[in-house]
Amino acid sequence: MAGEQGKRYNVVLDDEHAARLNEMAARLYLQPGTVARSLLSTALDQADPEAATIAALLDSIPGAWERTMEGVADAEAGRIIPLDEL
Repeated sequence: MAGEQGKRYNVVLDDEHAARLNEMAARLYLQPGTVARSLLSTALDQADPEAATIAALLDSIPGAWERTMEGVADAEAGRIIPLDEL
């Protein structure tokens, strides 16, 4: 990836995970974003890219299926903004 710019992603943490991240950052004398980048990079490096593993990971996210179905219902009802209009 030499010479490539990094990509920026926004991640929203629940209160409990945000507090844990802030506590870790304080103990390391680093900014929370720096710690979050490091943790996410490590998790991605260690993640198994097999479809079954990814599916199991997604299934473990609380409420993910329900939110997905809400998105499908919104799309079917026309409550969407096409990407080319953003």
